[in-house]
Amino acid sequence: MQNDKIKCGLAEQNDSRFVDTIEKEAYVWYEKDWKHDDYEHVHHRAQLTYVEEGYQYFHIDQKIYLVPQHHVIWIPSGKPHRITSEAQTVNLMVFLFKSVLKEDFYQHVQVFAIPPVLKEMLLYASKWNKVLAEDEEQEIFFKAILKSLPNFCRENNHLEIPVPADERLIPVCTYINANFKYHLNIDALADKAQMSVRSLQRIFKHETGITLQKYLQLTRILKSIELLDTRQYTLSQTAFMTGYKSLSAFTSSYFAVMKSKPKLKK
Repeated sequence: MQNDKIKCGLAEQNDSRFVDTIEKEAYVWYEKDWKHDDYEHVHHRAQLTYVEEGYQYFHIDQKIYLVPQHHVIWIPSGKPHRITSEAQTVNLMVFLFKSVLKEDFYQHVQVFAIPPVLKEMLLYASKWNKVLAEDEEQEIFFKAILKSLPNFCRENNHLEIPVPADERLIPVCTYINANFKYHLNIDALADKAQMSVRSLQRIFKHETGITLQKYLQLTRILKSIELLDTRQYTLSQTAFMTGYKSLSAFTSSYFAVMKSKPKLKK
């Protein structure tokens, strides 16, 4: 196939599907300054991606998952996804598994902060980067990583922005994304959706699983991560640029979402 491209050891065809000709049960593909094509694709290996530097957005099943630095995402086999990022530098370590365990954890997308033990395991595993030959130690070690994942994912960070299927809500989300610095004007949002305030609140919660206020909070925190990644602004500047009246209010909101305090990147 002359038009095939190789990504993560898999041959990508023109229909954005990956052909797996690798016999190995699991392997790792680690690259600095990662470059992604901005379109949806699918492959038939489960994927564990560790974001060592920068951040990534994964567009999966009508949701946009944020995976910031020092977080991992688990994507089940055969799950279509698209990846975007505006980060200056993205360093990714991608683990691909041909088969996984049957527990419920492995059947769903998971995003969580990487605990120190898992981080050390993944960094150790990088010595097998792009090695496609069989290796007994590697096989045992990767099985240990796979088996331990549910224990490491004790608290999912809920770093996803839901995308409503109801087209009436798209202008509402677009407006919030463009005006996240300001307080919600619920009447203006209801006008954009061409429904009553009460109907908007009820349908938005039903479609996305979160309230309009929570959607605004998530949008602000994601924007703050993008700003901090540029290394151009102080924490106070970032707070005001994302609509918070004080650094303490921003820190509190950031911690509620990220389970950690915001820090300036070195």
